[in-house]
Amino acid sequence: MKTPTLTCTKLLICSALLALPASVSARTSEAPAAAESSPVILIQNAAILTVSHGTIERGSILIKDGKIAEVGASIKAPKDAQIIDASGQFVIPGIIDCHSHIAVDGSVNEGSISVSSIVNIADVLNPDDVDIYRDLAGGVTVANVLHGSANAIGGQTIVIKLRWGQPASKLPFEGALPGIKFALGENPKRSNSRGRAVRYPTTRMGVEETIRGAFAEARDYKASWDLHNKRTAASGKNLVPPRRDLRLEPLVEVLEGKRYVHSHCYREDEILMLLRVAKEFGFKVRTFQHVLEGYKVADEIAAAGAGASTFSDWWAYKVEAYDAIPYNAALMTRRGVLVSVNSDDAEEATHLNQEAAKSIKFGGLSHDEALKLVTLNPAIQLGIDKRVGSIDPGKDADLVIYNRDPLSDYAVVQKTLIDGRVYFDRQRDIADRPAREKEKKTLLEKEKSEKKPEAGEAAKKPGEKKSEEKKPEEKPKPPQSSSVSRGAQ
Repeated sequence: MKTPTLTCTKLLICSALLALPASVSARTSEAPAAAESSPVILIQNAAILTVSHGTIERGSILIKDGKIAEVGASIKAPKDAQIIDASGQFVIPGIIDCHSHIAVDGSVNEGSISVSSIVNIADVLNPDDVDIYRDLAGGVTVANVLHGSANAIGGQTIVIKLRWGQPASKLPFEGALPGIKFALGENPKRSNSRGRAVRYPTTRMGVEETIRGAFAEARDYKASWDLHNKRTAASGKNLVPPRRDLRLEPLVEVLEGKRYVHSHCYREDEILMLLRVAKEFGFKVRTFQHVLEGYKVADEIAAAGAGASTFSDWWAYKVEAYDAIPYNAALMTRRGVLVSVNSDDAEEATHLNQEAAKSIKFGGLSHDEALKLVTLNPAIQLGIDKRVGSIDPGKDADLVIYNRDPLSDYAVVQKTLIDGRVYFDRQRDIADRPAREKEKKTLLEKEKSEKKPEAGEAAKKPGEKKSEEKKPEEKPKPPQSSSVSRGAQ
């Protein structure tokens, strides 16, 4: 029986964990118990930015069973309720990131084929990704976790709540409709993939035909199942069904309105192309992602009922992004498009409140319109607005408390709540840091003091004498130079 030892590898893992934000490991141990029940909480004396019906100065929010029970100017605290005094602070709905790649174990791209609809981000959720905690610290409570953009039709997507410390099975947003990622332009035609094997498509017209061909197959596949179900119902017999196709089933769900399409795009021509293909096959594009030239075709996007989830002010980082402008979100909003601002980046997500605020400067959106870009609008785009996106009774208690107006550059998140439970607390995080640093230092010192066993000694039993090393056998000496010279004569 081996004696347990703290190996170097384990120490390194511990060191890495302790290097995370201070309350991370504490939250991990508390979270399972926290999931069992949510406390009754009363947030008092805050400026409440409801998003849906204005601002309540010095208002209160009562939270019960993870839901917003009451919102108003004065609410009496129930017995045994936890009181959060938010005097001089601001409360907004939890920020919703409509384009995220956090919490994924491994690559977000299955780029080996042009239609990778068989793969699913839900299968590789990583609840230990520290970006979950960091985005919580930026006020994000919900993320639309997307497949990458290497394929004309990519993998299946999932909406999650950032329940840090919970297992992967607890991350998905219950009841949220799943999605699928499409991509147009340079990425799926692999213009920047030098050194890789050539894979169809390599042109924009090839991207269009890849999507059209896949939906033609999906339409036929759906028809075969519809016919089978009709015949089975009529005959009452157990007929042989069509062969299942896991690649086409998600596309059939798109045709049936059971799965949302989120499409990566930049240029106006490719935006119009996908709208034409969608009309041809009778499905809707739920959101155009990035959509940097959306301002050029905003009327067409609005007429199709599609949403747009864009960057605040990213442009010129590649050729197809040259015509991007920071007025994009505001211009599309003014033309009737439902617009959100997303991150596409874990660090960017930590200050999405500031990204939304830029549309006040670039385009003249009002304070409420700007705040909707990262709250109610993405909630509507993801079909979860009955649960989140605004501060209304009956909705999930996903809330963020800031020390200043959330659209200020100086605003800092103080607390982030999901389902009525505090998942990030800045004061607790700061208070826990000295203890975590001390523990980390102790482990690192212990690691240095341990002598690494020499090769071959790790398996020896304690007290076993070191066996004498065998001397290498002497190899025959090469012939002397004199004999060589003689043999050459």
